Amino acid sequence: MVKHWNDKLFDGAVLVILGLAGLAAIIPVMYVVSVSMTPISEVLKNGGFVLIPGKIDLTAYKELFTTTGIPRSMWVTALLTVIGTAVNLVLTLLMAYPLSRKKLPGRSFFLFMVVFTMLFNGGLIPTYIVVKNIGLLNSIWSMILPSAIWTFNILIMKSFFENLPEELFESARMDGAKEMRILTQIVVPLSVPSLMTIGLFYTVGHWNEFFQAIMYMTDRNWFPLQVIVREILVQTQQPLENAENLMPTETLQMASVIMASLPIIVLYPFLQKHFTKGMLLGAIKG
Repeated sequence: MVKHWNDKLFDGAVLVILGLAGLAAIIPVMYVVSVSMTPISEVLKNGGFVLIPGKIDLTAYKELFTTTGIPRSMWVTALLTVIGTAVNLVLTLLMAYPLSRKKLPGRSFFLFMVVFTMLFNGGLIPTYIVVKNIGLLNSIWSMILPSAIWTFNILIMKSFFENLPEELFESARMDGAKEMRILTQIVVPLSVPSLMTIGLFYTVGHWNEFFQAIMYMTDRNWFPLQVIVREILVQTQQPLENAENLMPTETLQMASVIMASLPIIVLYPFLQKHFTKGMLLGAIKG
């Protein structure tokens, strides 16, 4: 089919817009990566803007792992992410599956209560008082249990379960399988795309944990990565009379941003196909 000049013009405009959008997304990333690997003297010489490093210098990364709390905070964040995601997935699964069964007694009431929490909550101060009174302050559980289940994720997983063929459940019950066996041996294996999608949401949320940490944690040994990165980003820069010998503050800031973002960037490509499929299969239908 021969394209009309209007179609070619439209295609060209789309390519230009997509190209500009791509540059708008990639240039900030290039800037952060380049500054983190450029000597501070070169950064200052170029007015603080470097897209392609003229000389590679990993001093900022060495400084990051020797004079800051980054290694300890990365361990805390990794522990928080693994335990938190596991707790989130188990609780979400155990709540979404019963809600997907239309014969569940009181199903409408429980669904109403779940959706109600999307609009209203107990408030910041009552939540803090509850966390304090049950002894979770300065505990990793204070960053897991208050947000153990996300309502939106329950609705996605519930919708996915409702789309599974009812004949599977009927056949399993005829063979004598109980609900827990149906869940573990039939529902879970069929729900891998949905579980991977929800798991990715929870993983990113825990890896980027900040607000609950500053709310419930006062022990610096249990600060997650994002809190330490924030401290590095807001630290006051000292006058740079001798840029070669002083701590590379700006490059250190950019290196901390890279260290905080890199694990999720590396993880996402391996989960992308499950993420796309899970979002489509678990889409909430009207």
